[in-house]
Amino acid sequence: MRDHGGDLDRAMARYGDGDWLDLSTGINARPYPFPDLPARAWTALPTATEGAALVAAARAAYGAGQGVDCMPLAGAQAGIQLVPRLGVPQEARVVGPTYNEHAGALEAQGWRVTQVDAIADLKGAPLGVVVNPNNPDGRFWTPEDLIDLARHIGLLVVDESFADPVPEYSLVRYLDRLPDGIRIVVLRSFGKFYGLAGVRLGFALGAPALIDPMRRMAGPWAVSGPAIAAGVKALADRAWQEAMIGQLARDAVRMDALAEAAGWSLVGGTVLFRTYETGDAAAAQDRLAASRIWTRRFPYSDGWLRLGLPGPEADWARLEAALVPSLSRV
Repeated sequence: MRDHGGDLDRAMARYGDGDWLDLSTGINARPYPFPDLPARAWTALPTATEGAALVAAARAAYGAGQGVDCMPLAGAQAGIQLVPRLGVPQEARVVGPTYNEHAGALEAQGWRVTQVDAIADLKGAPLGVVVNPNNPDGRFWTPEDLIDLARHIGLLVVDESFADPVPEYSLVRYLDRLPDGIRIVVLRSFGKFYGLAGVRLGFALGAPALIDPMRRMAGPWAVSGPAIAAGVKALADRAWQEAMIGQLARDAVRMDALAEAAGWSLVGGTVLFRTYETGDAAAAQDRLAASRIWTRRFPYSDGWLRLGLPGPEADWARLEAALVPSLSRV
C-alpha cells in the first residue's frame, strides 16, 4: 500500500499507544453533524429514487448544468481507480508532487506515468491529471487555464477533492459549455470538507460519454444507503457550508501563526490542510509524535510537513503546547 496520511497504525507501532490527535490528513476536524438515518438506509438496498435524490443534491451543490452527468462513488478514490480503464493504456502525465494514488492506479492498469512540474507539460498527453487545489502544496489553476489546457490533451482528469471551500476554482459549472472535442472528468470528494470520510462518498462528473462507462464499471449500488442519506442532507445544507468555509479560513490563519512561531515557513495548502517547510521534517514529526500528535511527511522532501487543522479547542491547545511550548506558558 502506498504511503498516506491517516496511518495511525504506523504511528502507534513506532511511538506507542495513547490518545492520538491525527492531523495527518486533510479531513475536516469539524464534521457535519451526522444525521439520524432511517432504518432502511441500513437494512435495504438503495433504490433508484434515493440515488437520484443524491445526484440532484450533488448537482445543485457543485453547480452542474443539465448536460453534465453525475455519478456517485465510494469516495473520490473509487473514481481514481476507474479512470485508467477509460482508455487503452499508453502515456499519462500527472502534475506533481501530488496525491500518489493517481499515478499508482494508472500504473496498475499498464499506463506509463510521468510526473511533470507544470500544467503546460501535460500538453500532448493522451491522459493528464491535475489535482486542483493541489495536495500537498496548495497550487491551483483557474477554470479558464484548465479548459485551454484540455484542448491539447486526450483526456484531462481534474481531482477537486479539496475544492469545496473554493468553488470559484471548480470546473463543474463549465462542463456543459465545453468546446467540441474537449474531454474532462472531474472528481469530487464528499468526506474531506464535510468531515465524514468514513461514509466513503464521492462523485465523478463530466459528459455522459465519459461517465456512462465509469457507471457500468462501478456496477450497481456503488454507494451505501447510509452514504446516500448523509450526502443528501449535508450537500443541501447551504448555511452550514458557508459558516464552515469562514471557520476554516480563520483556522488556517491561526495554524499559520503557530507554525511561524515555531520557526516554520508556509509552503502552501488549503483551508483543510497546511504544508510547511520545517528544515527537518523527521525531527519535527518526532517532536509532535512525542505528544501523540501525528502529521504527514513526504518521501520527496526532507523539510515538508503537512498538518490538518484541529477542531475542538482542546486539540488546538494540545498542538500549541507541543509546537510552541513558550506560548502555552504565557
